Amino acid sequence: MPPPDASPEVPGTEPGRLLVEAAQAEARGLGHDFTGVEHLLLALLADPALAQAAAGIRPVPARDELRRRFAGLSGPRGAADTPYRLTSGARRLLEGAERAAREAGQAAPDRRALLERILRTPHGALAAALEASPGRGEAAPAVPPGGAEAAGPRQPRERPSGDRGPHREREGRPGREAGERGERGDRPRRGDRRERGPRGRDAPAQVPARPKPSRPVPPPKPAPGVPLWRRVSWRDLLALVAVPLSLYLAWSHASGVLVFGVACLAVIPLAGYMGEATEHLATRTGPALGGLLNATFGNAAELIIAIVALRAGLIDLVKASITGSILGNLLLILGLSLVAGGLGRRTLTFNRVSVGASAGMLALAVVGLVFPALFHQLHPEAGWLTELSLTETVAVVLAVTYGFSLLFTLRTHHSLFSGEPHPTTHGVWSVPVAVLVLLAATVGVAVESEILVHAVEEVTATLGLSQVFLGLIVIPIIGNAAEHAAAVVVARKGKMDLALQIALGSSTQIALLVAPILVLTGVLVGQPMDLVFTPFEVLALGLATVISAIITLDGESHWFEGVQLLATYALVAATAFFL
Repeated sequence: MPPPDASPEVPGTEPGRLLVEAAQAEARGLGHDFTGVEHLLLALLADPALAQAAAGIRPVPARDELRRRFAGLSGPRGAADTPYRLTSGARRLLEGAERAAREAGQAAPDRRALLERILRTPHGALAAALEASPGRGEAAPAVPPGGAEAAGPRQPRERPSGDRGPHREREGRPGREAGERGERGDRPRRGDRRERGPRGRDAPAQVPARPKPSRPVPPPKPAPGVPLWRRVSWRDLLALVAVPLSLYLAWSHASGVLVFGVACLAVIPLAGYMGEATEHLATRTGPALGGLLNATFGNAAELIIAIVALRAGLIDLVKASITGSILGNLLLILGLSLVAGGLGRRTLTFNRVSVGASAGMLALAVVGLVFPALFHQLHPEAGWLTELSLTETVAVVLAVTYGFSLLFTLRTHHSLFSGEPHPTTHGVWSVPVAVLVLLAATVGVAVESEILVHAVEEVTATLGLSQVFLGLIVIPIIGNAAEHAAAVVVARKGKMDLALQIALGSSTQIALLVAPILVLTGVLVGQPMDLVFTPFEVLALGLATVISAIITLDGESHWFEGVQLLATYALVAATAFFL
């Protein structure tokens, strides 16, 4: 049985969602904590028409027999409240069906084609259950809905009467005695054999006719090719335009404001490529390593920008980007997700236990960032070196806490955080392709970060913006734009658990991982940085953490609470602009 690696990625069409929900119900009835191909087969066979069609593909036992075999082969796992996650095989099967339906111009996947694919290429427990069927490899005769008894006893085929043929009855010629050889009326028909009795008599022995082999199903016709303009996304177009243009403007020493703006636009698609490549790698590597990859590269683009700015000596910009990322996730992204998910829905519901655990981790992480600023306010005479030593100690404690958080979320309590994976739009990439895209996008983000940081001083002088405003508002939006867009998209589809996981999890990672890395990097590059934030940043962090917890801890929300979060973020941005 393949191990489950992610919770269900529900297809985009309503029939696909209904099929996954039916398969989850089958898994729940068997006591399994995952949803596999075998559960999809049980859900499909619940349709009488599809169950009868399955007999023409290969011998398939009844649903009750299949349920007994699946329960015996795989064994129950987990409790009744564990999430029923799709295995990788079931997810790839559904993605292929959805993709084939889109290419064929169909509104929903063809369930008959999905059933044929499952039965013709079975794996694992499904293959073992089907191979145990008698007469495997031959097509079973179609059975009427009422069963074999409803069809009645099989009657011998009667030859039509007429005056043609070598066996017609001749007028006036009496037939031979019954039981003698050669009687035309008792000639053995096809499928009958005669056996020699004990006294030499010919006794007919009924032998069932051999079933005819099933006709090979012709391969499906190739779907028409997808036009190029439909395969190229806005992200591809933005990367093709913004990246070369930013390189040219930086080489030609154009206006710093123009270079900064184009470089920011170039970072957005590159960060999206990094996130998507990480998701594809996580799909290929399994749940534990995949979760580690997502946690490590979740804020990679923003971390690269901050490291480049730290090397350039822009300490205020880097410190503001830490608090700005947390505020952006808790106020801007969570607010947009609630508004997008609440359109057309009266109430939004999500897993209160999972959100509560994430909110608690975030609150404790933010408290660690506040202590250096609190010490600075209580003991201003202590000096910068003392505050720097305290900052480095706090960074080590936060980094160790991050290691334990990975153990908590990926090992001991993974069921609380095993939300749905980020959707992949064009199937799963191979590992070499995903690694190549990740490396290329990382190099691109590093180059664009150099261009962006070198233009910061001219931007602040020309537009009158402070480094605090750029770090608090602009840099977090640019670095996390792709992940923020993914949160809003999945929230619009009703997947609020995934949207909240992105917002809260990314904020926790900023506090526990990104901030300690920046502190330790500053020591290595000769640009020591403390975590003494301004009173405004500390107060904004505390308020954002409390507001997000109040909104999410009850397990439900609505669109107006999203509007309130957006209004709070607008107030933070306005205040930062006038600092």
